[in-house]
Amino acid sequence: GLLATRWALTQAADAMRGSRRRVHYLSMEFLMGRAMSNALAALGLDASSPELLGGQGPALAEVLAREPDAALGNGGLGRLAACFLDAMATLGLPSFGYGLRYEHGMFAQAIEAGQQVERPDEWLDHGNPWELLRPEVRYSVGFGGAVHSPEGGPRWLPAEMVIAQAHDFIVPGHGTEHVSTLRQWHARAARPIDFVAFCRGDHAAAASHKQTADALNWVLYPDDSTPAGRELRLKQEYFLVSASLQDMLARHAREGGDLRAFGEANAVHLNDTHPALVPAELMRLLMDDHGLGSDEAWAVTTRAVSYTNHTLMPEALETWELPMFEAMLPRHLQIIYEINHRLLREVRARHPGDDALAERVSLIDERGSKRVRMAALAIAASHKVNGVSALHSQLMVDTIFSDHARLWPERFINITNGVTPRRWLMQANPGLAALIDTRLGVGWRRDLGQLQALAKHAGDQALGEAFLRVKHANKQRLADLIERELGIAVGATSLFDVQIKRIHEYKRQLLNVLHVIARYQAIVADPHRDWVPRTVVFAGKAASAYVAAKQVIRLIHDVAAVVNHDPRVGARLKVAFLPNYGVTLAESILPAADLSQQISTAGTEASGTGNMKFALNGALTIGTWDGANIEMALSMGEEQMFVFGLRADAVARARGAGYEPGACIARDVRLAAVIEALERGDFNPAEPDRYHSLTHALRHDDRYMLCADFADYLRAQDEVDALYRQPQAWATRAWRNVAAMGPFSVDRTIAQYAAQVWS
Repeated sequence: GLLATRWALTQAADAMRGSRRRVHYLSMEFLMGRAMSNALAALGLDASSPELLGGQGPALAEVLAREPDAALGNGGLGRLAACFLDAMATLGLPSFGYGLRYEHGMFAQAIEAGQQVERPDEWLDHGNPWELLRPEVRYSVGFGGAVHSPEGGPRWLPAEMVIAQAHDFIVPGHGTEHVSTLRQWHARAARPIDFVAFCRGDHAAAASHKQTADALNWVLYPDDSTPAGRELRLKQEYFLVSASLQDMLARHAREGGDLRAFGEANAVHLNDTHPALVPAELMRLLMDDHGLGSDEAWAVTTRAVSYTNHTLMPEALETWELPMFEAMLPRHLQIIYEINHRLLREVRARHPGDDALAERVSLIDERGSKRVRMAALAIAASHKVNGVSALHSQLMVDTIFSDHARLWPERFINITNGVTPRRWLMQANPGLAALIDTRLGVGWRRDLGQLQALAKHAGDQALGEAFLRVKHANKQRLADLIERELGIAVGATSLFDVQIKRIHEYKRQLLNVLHVIARYQAIVADPHRDWVPRTVVFAGKAASAYVAAKQVIRLIHDVAAVVNHDPRVGARLKVAFLPNYGVTLAESILPAADLSQQISTAGTEASGTGNMKFALNGALTIGTWDGANIEMALSMGEEQMFVFGLRADAVARARGAGYEPGACIARDVRLAAVIEALERGDFNPAEPDRYHSLTHALRHDDRYMLCADFADYLRAQDEVDALYRQPQAWATRAWRNVAAMGPFSVDRTIAQYAAQVWS
């Protein structure tokens, strides 16, 4: 077909790219969404056209709806990676994405008795027509064994081998003939069965190595609360890294490249620490398999490698216990020791006598049981390290990586995240996209900066009314979905108040629930007041082993069960949790949102991209001064957002001064009433102490400062209500939001990476 031809031509052109570097983007997850609707949009075909299927059989919309989301990712990290691939293809950047082909995703989320239940995501049950098996592209990947040092240097003899088999997923550019590749690796046993064991009747032993290989393909982020789970995660990460680097080196050789020039011709980018074994594996391949010296291999590695950090939480920076690491990857540990020796020699030469500094930046954490620090390895080997919003990048060099930034300040830069307007506006919200076209034409789809021209039309009454009509139609579609899926009837004229993202304590879905309870209590206390009707929508998955996050999901359902059936409340407040959040569900929710909740504790959210998608679709933001919220506020004007809460410096000061949540509760009767309702079991009378752990944490610890921000959050919510009573003023502000989103295109993000990191 047309895309296949363009794909082949793209690969041929990339091979002849001259001095341009090919970018290799390694990520444990890519949350791609449905491929067919994206391909139609990339080809400039109107998915609503009846001619596309020749008038026979099912309607195209029905066909599109049958495609499952590719379960290759989970949250913002994976969706960012997918947006990056879209932009690389659209900008014509020579590029490859590399990931793993998970058979069951992270999990499919179901809700039973108000609680999250994890099930395998069977997205491959009917195959995947958008991928191509590449039987000729396969590499051996080893684990375990020992390192021998005969003449000629160390040789690793793995105890276990698996085959990495390539499956290619096509990524078409928009408004261009460029088609990029996401190469996913699928693990296969090096030999089908142990025939000797089979013949003696030990069938389980005969197939054990096949099961070991298959386990690498099963799920994204296996539960790491057990040694077996941690071992499987490390295996998956090394499997991705080794297969991808072998593939890059083979392609470089086919194109006639000298291995010493690999770093000049190729950029290898690490999306977070999951692929941080790249430096050690690239060094191993260059030295052990291709005969380069240690200094030569290090020069190639540091020229090629760059790293994006996505978290400020020390506990989220991957480390591996040294005995497990050594047992699985003995040669890599030797190489890490060698890299560490280089690093510490440099540190001691530049800062003689500062043993504490050397200890803090070492690749090995010597405190307690020894661990390998993956972020430290990524930084040591990278020529550039970036954060993903201005605040995050500043906090990164001020806090978790302050010592590294002191050693190599020139390595650390900021590149704020972005989103693709093709999927998140053009495809998700065709009504709004068409409305923008009437004022701007279609050029904004590849040059989002053109949206700024809408600012002068923001107060146009006819445009405001047209916006409200589009928004109402989108809200009615979501209301229909909520009734169909959950049996909850919601009014499309109510304010749609939305928080959709991974469930995590720092993202503070619990703060949202506390407001819902406070609002419920206020309505019951004063039912005759003229309340602005609200529909509060949640969606998101909690990690399978994350007890506190799963408790929040259960609380949302308990609160919803009471609120939605209380006749005193009626249509004035509804709560809906839509299960199994993913790209396709987001495409239904985002265009319908009036209010976007971006309420993380200041200083915890690296960037966020949901905030950008909502604003692009004309939702107003209630949010903290955190992540990319800040840059969005600066772009549109802080007064266009409902900003609340302590800022990052105030959070740090409060913690430093011995923050006491009990004092906040004592001086706010609304907060006290909400917490007391939870402690009484008002929403779960059959088990009144169900949320004791949550309320105890709020009263005595409150790590994420919910109590400190509660009163200001309610003040901002009152401002939301007041503005929603003025539809024209609301529409004007919505247009100002849309007009300010030009800088948040992923095309700008990728152009910045290309110029500052991959050039």
